[in-house]
Amino acid sequence: MNIKRYGYLTVLIVPALLPIAAWLGERYAAPDLAAWFPLLFLFVLLPLADYAIGRDPENPDTEEAERLERDPWYRMLTLACLPVYLALLVWSCAHFASAGFELGGTLGWLLSQGVVGGILAINVAHELIHKSGRLEATAGGLLLASVGYGTFKVEHLRGHHVHVSTPRDASSARFGQNVYAFVAQSIPRNVRNAWRLEAERLQRGDLPWWRNELLVWSALTLMLLCAFSMAFGALGGLFFVSQCLGAIVSLEIINYIEHYGLERREIAPGRYERTTHLHSWNSNYRLTNWMLFQLQRHSDHHENARRRYQALMHYDESPQLPGGYASMFLLALLPPLWFALIDPRVREFKARHA
Repeated sequence: MNIKRYGYLTVLIVPALLPIAAWLGERYAAPDLAAWFPLLFLFVLLPLADYAIGRDPENPDTEEAERLERDPWYRMLTLACLPVYLALLVWSCAHFASAGFELGGTLGWLLSQGVVGGILAINVAHELIHKSGRLEATAGGLLLASVGYGTFKVEHLRGHHVHVSTPRDASSARFGQNVYAFVAQSIPRNVRNAWRLEAERLQRGDLPWWRNELLVWSALTLMLLCAFSMAFGALGGLFFVSQCLGAIVSLEIINYIEHYGLERREIAPGRYERTTHLHSWNSNYRLTNWMLFQLQRHSDHHENARRRYQALMHYDESPQLPGGYASMFLLALLPPLWFALIDPRVREFKARHA
C-alpha cells in the first residue's frame, strides 16, 4: 500500500470537523463549547500529531515524478473538494441557523467554518488555478467565489508569482512586520492589484469590459450571498459573509508564514533575481503536508509553479520553518514569540546566502 498516495485522503478530516463538533454538542449538551472543537483539533491536536509523526524527507526521482504527474487519482482528489465544500457550506449554515448558539458558540462556529474554508476552499483552489486545464481552473475559481475571494485567482498568478519576495508583492511580509499589520494591508492591496491586472489584460487585448473574469466570480459570490440569505434569513447572510472573511484572513496569515522576511536580490533598478526555492519558507512535516496537498513544500512550488502537488520536492537548503503550518499559524498570532523564534532563522539564512 502506497501510504503517501492515500495519505492525502486526510484532507477529508477537515470537512468532518464541523459535523463532529455538532455531534459533540448534542451528545454532551454543550453546543457552544463544542463549536470550538475544529479549532482545538487544527491548532492543538494537529501540531502535536505533526511532531509525533515527524517529517517526510523523501523526494520522487525524475521517472517517479513524471508518473505522479500523469496519475489522475491526485487530480480527482482536488476536484472532489468543490462539491464537498459546497455541500458542507449548506449543511453548516443550516446547523448554525438552527443550533441556537449563544455569543461564544456563534463566534466559535463562524471562526471554525472560516478556517475550514481557508483549507478546503482556498488552499485547494490554489492548487487548481495553477493548472492549464479549463476544468481545474474553473473549479478553482468556483471554490474562490464560494469564499468571496475570486480576486485571488488573478492576483496570485499574475501578481504574487511575478513579484514574490520583493517590495511590489502585497503577499510577502517584510522582516519585522507583525501579522496583524500584514493582513490589514495585504487584503485591500491584493484586491486592488487584481482589478488593475485584469483591466490591463483587457486593454492589451482590446477586449470589452464585460470580458473581465472578476465580474463572473464577484457575481457568483453575490448570488451565493443572496441564496444563503433567502434560505436562512439574516443568520444565513451573517454566516456567509463571516465564513468568507475567516477564509480570506486565514489565507493571508499563511501568506505571512510562507514568505516572512525573505527577499530576492535587486540586480538592476526594478529588476530582481529569478525566483528559486530559496525565496519561500519550507516545512516538511508529513501529516500537515498530506492534509494541505503539500502546500508546505512552498519553496519548490514557487520555483516550479505548474508542478502538481504530489510531485513537489523538499530542499534542505531552503529556509526551514520549525513546525508545520498549523503550529506556525498559532505562533504568528503571537508576534513577540514569532519574532523570537523566526527572526534568528531569517538572519542566519541571509548570512548563509548573502
